[in-house]
Amino acid sequence: QVRLVESGGGSVHPGGTLTLSCTASGGKFGYNAMGWYRQPPGKTRDLIASITYGGTTTYVDSVKGRFTISTDHAKNTMYLQMNNLKLDDTAVYYCNALDLTLWSWGQGTQVTVSS
Repeated sequence: QVRLVESGGGSVHPGGTLTLSCTASGGKFGYNAMGWYRQPPGKTRDLIASITYGGTTTYVDSVKGRFTISTDHAKNTMYLQMNNLKLDDTAVYYCNALDLTLWSWGQGTQVTVSS
């Protein structure tokens, strides 16, 4: 049973930087395409960035140019580098496969951007 664990969240000012990490205990990401999702307060959980095993990435427009998704298969870890954070980036951030039938959600990591 794969257990996803997100870490690296915190509180920053607008313009700040954070790097989130996602690890999988009890298994490996394998060849699955992976993604970072976020859920702002009172809103739905949405995919914001994805990466295939081969390294092809996609981003929603709101984070394009500011966020970078990457994976280290040797460490079985996925990252989300977040630069120039904005107030609207405040959310709980989750990682998961793009195929949501594979694994349960982790606990997420809170990112708060405030002035």
